[in-house]
Amino acid sequence: MFKAAILDDYQNAAPGLADWDQLGGQVEFTFFNDHLENEDEIADRLREFEIVLMNRERTPFLKSQLDKLPNLKLLLTSGARNFSIDVAAAQANGVIVCGTDMVSYPTPELTWGLILSLARNIHHEDRLLREGGFWQTTVGLGLQGRVLGVVGLGRLGMPVAKIGQAFGMEIIAWSPNLTKERAGEVGVKSVPKEELFSAADFITLHMPLSDRSRGIVGADDIALMKPTSYLINTSRGPLVDEAALIFALKSSKIAGAGLDVFDVEPLPLDHAFRGLENTVLTPHLGYVVEDNYRASFAQMIENIEAWIKGSPSREMLI
Repeated sequence: MFKAAILDDYQNAAPGLADWDQLGGQVEFTFFNDHLENEDEIADRLREFEIVLMNRERTPFLKSQLDKLPNLKLLLTSGARNFSIDVAAAQANGVIVCGTDMVSYPTPELTWGLILSLARNIHHEDRLLREGGFWQTTVGLGLQGRVLGVVGLGRLGMPVAKIGQAFGMEIIAWSPNLTKERAGEVGVKSVPKEELFSAADFITLHMPLSDRSRGIVGADDIALMKPTSYLINTSRGPLVDEAALIFALKSSKIAGAGLDVFDVEPLPLDHAFRGLENTVLTPHLGYVVEDNYRASFAQMIENIEAWIKGSPSREMLI
């Protein structure tokens, strides 16, 4: 019997969201709901497992980690690509890497939850109402006629832009490869990066993290933002210069930020973001909906079955 580990199941959700018995006793599944950072500790935990199921990038599998796991044969991740896996190193070690499909709508939905919370001070008013009964302490910001800047007008940025249009906002967009023609097809204005950061009332990021995009929002970009503007990031933390963002928030150079992703996850207890009143923080919930969990776990089981039969499915190749 093969041994399989399901990692970082923070909510203890995995056991109830898939039929883990359907492989007929060929695989024994073990669920871990805590998170380990140290590679040696991870290696000690996973040493006996031939199969590991990842929840997105919660635990990276780079070469240094893979080299510590000689018994690993099959690595599964939710999502069709995962930049926290060194696929080349896995292949060199004889480890097959397979992904899954995922629905894309949850992250744009959460993006708008953060925008609305910031604009109408929902997080702040909710807390004050519960703690002291305070009634109407802030004046909100209406969205109609405001400028929404979308960094990355792709699979996730596009629906965010369309919802902004429904609110009556002016939508501008930028990414390294965005053309005026592509933006114009959906009624969005393509602008230079500097114009987007200086003109937008809300700036939302929707780009994958790669060597090319890491730090794509730097201190100079944040310095262009208006003191009344907000930054929203539901993509990946390292897209943004974190130190520059913290400085801008602490010094009120910008009005606030809605953040679902961070450089280090889970976010350390002593992190500066936790103490800033002008932020709305969520713990990387963008893709975390039942539909995604059910679909990805079911396909992981399919991938295991295919691997056992000698014909891996949804395999990631370099």
